Amino acid sequence: MGKGFTLVEVALSLSILALIIVLASTTFLNLVPKYELEKAVWEVRSALNAARYNALFEGTSFRFKLYPNSYSLEKYEAGSKGWTLVEKHLLEAVSIESNNVPVFTPEGTVTGLATIYIANTWGRYKITLAITGRIKAVKVI
Repeated sequence: MGKGFTLVEVALSLSILALIIVLASTTFLNLVPKYELEKAVWEVRSALNAARYNALFEGTSFRFKLYPNSYSLEKYEAGSKGWTLVEKHLLEAVSIESNNVPVFTPEGTVTGLATIYIANTWGRYKITLAITGRIKAVKVI
C-alpha cells in the first residue's frame, strides 16, 4: 500500500481550512469600525490636549474647530486680531458633532464649553470639556 493522503482527504482538509479562514476574516472585519472610532476619539482628545498646552506655553488663545469629518486648530494673532490656521486633520470613517467651538486661553481654561460626539456604525463617544480644561471621553450607549 502507498503512504500518503487520498485526493478526498486533501480536498476535505482544504475546505475545512477555507471555512475557518472565512469565519476568522469576517470576525476581524467586524472589528474595523470599532478601532476606527477609538482611533478618532484618541486623536481628538490628543488634539484638544495639544491645543490647551499650546495656549499655556505660547501665551495666546487657541481655537479648536470641528467639521462633520475633520477638525482644525487655529491660533489667535493679536497683531491682526484674527485667527490663523495652525493645522487641519481629516478623520476617516467617523462623523463629528459639536454644540460649540472651544477656545483655550493662556491661563489653561476653556471658553465656549463644548460637548463633542464622535460616531460611526460601531457606536458613539461623547467628549466633554470642563471650564478648567479637563477633557473626558465616555462611550454612549
